[in-house]
Amino acid sequence: MELKTIDLAVEEHGEGIPLVLIHGFPLNRRIWYPIVPFLEKKARLIIPDLRGFGESPREVEGYSMRLLAADILRLLDRLTIEKAVIAGHSMGGYVALEFAHAYPHRLKGLALVASQADADTPERRQARLITAREVRSRGIRYIADGMPPKLSEDMEIQQQLNQMILGCDSAVAIAALKAMADRQDANLWLPEIQAPILAIAGAKDQLIPLERAHSMIKLVNKGWLIEIPEAGHIPMMESPQKTAEALYQLICAANGC
Repeated sequence: MELKTIDLAVEEHGEGIPLVLIHGFPLNRRIWYPIVPFLEKKARLIIPDLRGFGESPREVEGYSMRLLAADILRLLDRLTIEKAVIAGHSMGGYVALEFAHAYPHRLKGLALVASQADADTPERRQARLITAREVRSRGIRYIADGMPPKLSEDMEIQQQLNQMILGCDSAVAIAALKAMADRQDANLWLPEIQAPILAIAGAKDQLIPLERAHSMIKLVNKGWLIEIPEAGHIPMMESPQKTAEALYQLICAANGC
């Protein structure tokens, strides 16, 4: 079946090795802004909004992690980039894993930031579907009011996240929740990935336990974990310099700095 990809809204900073930064749910590319000053002189930062989020077209037909990965491939083609380091935050990590599985010849390195390879447990899947029903009946504010404290302990960051989430269309959030609930177990193909893999995990992450990153990295051919003690689920905003330094390690591993 042909995937109906779209042109994503994107911005670029710097030049050099291409590093694609994929945001998580239900946010947009602005989560990556704090790390730009630390990396823009070291890499070509490519920061898109995923389908439906931010300034990208609000097209939700056939929404899946596989389709979102195909959108990223289309973006690389549009920018005439043969290979890139792909970094994904949370849901963006699920997209990055799908990209690595579907298009290994276009991958130079993979970073999973506050993310995991595990599929949803039946309980977690059910919780996502319940959230989708609540958003359908109560609107995106249902997520905007409850999710930020789970992402970070920092009150200022919580306020920024609240505003980002309020800008998310309810239909897009519902489609993304269902797509995450239906995603595959990426542990099955992790050992096949030949590119270097970096896991970045916040020690205070309330959504994805640190042990998931440890177990994930044990499965890969070439990979390592960097733990950020003061960060929760949004390390690029909570500890941007350390997150940027970790990503630069991956760039060097992938390209031989």
